[in-house]
Amino acid sequence: MTDTPQIQTDSFAPVSAAALFPAAPSTHAPRILILYGSLRSRSFSRFAAEECARILHRYGAEARIFDPAGLPQVDTADPDHPKVAELRDLVQWCEGMVWSSPERHGAMTGLMKSQIDWIPLSLGGVRPTQGKTLAVMQVCGGSQSFNTVNQLRILGRWMRLLTIPNQSSVPKAWDEFDAAGRMKPSPYYNRIVDVMEELVKFTLLTRDIRDHLVDRYSERVETREELSKRVNQARATGD
Repeated sequence: MTDTPQIQTDSFAPVSAAALFPAAPSTHAPRILILYGSLRSRSFSRFAAEECARILHRYGAEARIFDPAGLPQVDTADPDHPKVAELRDLVQWCEGMVWSSPERHGAMTGLMKSQIDWIPLSLGGVRPTQGKTLAVMQVCGGSQSFNTVNQLRILGRWMRLLTIPNQSSVPKAWDEFDAAGRMKPSPYYNRIVDVMEELVKFTLLTRDIRDHLVDRYSERVETREELSKRVNQARATGD
């Protein structure tokens, strides 16, 4: 049961326990980007995002919230549009993200999806989301639902983010925030604290080794095959 002739030995790398524990871990504050999915003046997903930022600060993280107002629809503007460039710069800056969306018609909002769609899988040869952490959460106008967080998890996996196990879903959000937009003490608020705590822990655990965590055998095979093709083409043409 040890014969694996399908594996290309040159691309196979044994898992190194030493590589998972850097000798000199980073000491700066974890950098977290927060996205929310509504432009209403009384936006509960924004209020929840702001509570996340406050909690993250208590945990010693640096949190930045992206304001999606003015972000164009995908494919209606160039990537150098100021709002698109701002979003992409923040994605490159961060080490983890929080996605906070309302649930509308049983799904995340178009604004939430548009922000994610503006984030490319690759920027100048660098994958801006790969290996970074992600926490997902939603607010609901009615009874509790998990449709949106489930959809966000699918997107997080597609963007190659390390989505943490915990999540938050706030039902009847209109009753969970006061007139000033602050969340009232409740088990739902406590759950958000739990999620932020877990996000900071996972970010600290993985940020220095994320390239190692997402280094894939299949991609090493493809890279070697591409290199081999270029070398063989150069030899064939005499270059």
